Amino acid sequence: MIVIGGGLGGLALALRSTLYGWNVTVCERNVRLGGRMNLLEKEGFRFDTGPSLITLPHIFEELFAAVGEQLSDHVTFQQLSPLTQYRFVDGTTFHYPASLPEWLDTIKHLEPRDVDGFWRFMNLGANIYELSRSTFFSRSPFEMPSSKELKALRFFPFRYGWGNYAKTVAAHFRSPYLRQLYNRYPTFVGSSPYKTPATLAVIPYIEFAYGGWYVQGGLYSIVKAIEKLLLQRGVEIRTATNVVQILHQHNKVTGVVLENGEVLHADVVVMNGDVATMPQLLSRSNMPNDHNDASLSAVVFLVGLKKKIPSLFHHSIYFSLDYKKEFHQLFLEKRFPDDPTLYVNVSSKTDSSMAPEGCDSLFILANAPVNAALTWDDAEVTRTWSDIKRKLESNQVTIDESDIVVKDVWTPKRFAEIYNVSGGSIYGLASHSWKTTFFRPPNRDFNMQGLYYVGGSTHPGGGTPMVLLSADITSRLIEKYSKKI
Repeated sequence: MIVIGGGLGGLALALRSTLYGWNVTVCERNVRLGGRMNLLEKEGFRFDTGPSLITLPHIFEELFAAVGEQLSDHVTFQQLSPLTQYRFVDGTTFHYPASLPEWLDTIKHLEPRDVDGFWRFMNLGANIYELSRSTFFSRSPFEMPSSKELKALRFFPFRYGWGNYAKTVAAHFRSPYLRQLYNRYPTFVGSSPYKTPATLAVIPYIEFAYGGWYVQGGLYSIVKAIEKLLLQRGVEIRTATNVVQILHQHNKVTGVVLENGEVLHADVVVMNGDVATMPQLLSRSNMPNDHNDASLSAVVFLVGLKKKIPSLFHHSIYFSLDYKKEFHQLFLEKRFPDDPTLYVNVSSKTDSSMAPEGCDSLFILANAPVNAALTWDDAEVTRTWSDIKRKLESNQVTIDESDIVVKDVWTPKRFAEIYNVSGGSIYGLASHSWKTTFFRPPNRDFNMQGLYYVGGSTHPGGGTPMVLLSADITSRLIEKYSKKI
């Protein structure tokens, strides 16, 4: 078996495949494993360059347990409380959620009638989650469902779960602050709240019910732990190894060709990367490839400061004044917003190993559109950085250039080049329709025997827990449809 791409999904798939006796080779085009879950180390600062928060930690525990290991023997998860500080343009600030009683008090202060709306919204998310656990999260939607799964679908919450996400939020909350807060969650999968189905109410429920978690040493510690287990189990890991073609004969894969011309033979090939690149790898042009509605990209500044900023929390959100306008500019005008919402992650607040003593490591992110016309040259990056600093200053967070020790910039262009993702799209297709939400590219190729897919651009979608579920689903499909020789 050859796994193309050493991202989290590909590594988890490789680990699970060792249980079934496969000889596995992982080919990663970059010098470091992890894909978008990666790491920057410079001048004593350490930054997670991709995901910065873990939800559903039991899914990580299940991966390690599947191969007879305990997650806690390899990495240390720490629940964050409070999870996030939210700041609005008018100066309104609150934390979410430190505890249920505290959060209910916050809601009462903002809009007493929204306490009931909060409970109803969480109940909606809980119903969708419980249904998804036994159907959507456990199997490919393109496989025949069992009678038990068909019966479970009868309990889908049609009244609110079927409609538009932002309208559903508005139906549950009167407070403009709470509406904006809960409208943020579709961005977790690179989508607009004004275009996604209300089933994404499952995301805020998951975060509230299961908490938000940090990993000591940074989230990249998970990648290193899985790599260690792979090497112990005889998996061959080849970094700086770019696959340029998937070989096939009579609609059956036979191996891959590397950039240096080397041929690796295999009965099974698993693509852990952007499905949009498959026509090129397969040397065919008739593969369905609907990428007109790509997910968001991002502009990320990794900043190491030679001082600490006491007012910052581990996670902070600085909202825009007009959220609807922001998403209109992102998805319809395809340009960087005039007033972007900022996400600031300061892992050194929780973990002193992420920065030298007396220093802070900042991860500053603003959503950006997928648009090849945006060159993200030096002038554009400088202008964006100035806009971001002004917005932070308006929220009493001042970053002096003289205090910056490290500054590393990620733009949509860089995401596209480093991770070979179409236009820099971070989550593949945006969840802007029932098709792209529930019928993403399948985990098994129906036209090519022995070809499978894993990761955020395939079912069940983006985000670290979904990627691990994708690995579980795909590994079971391989065992079902492909034979070891």
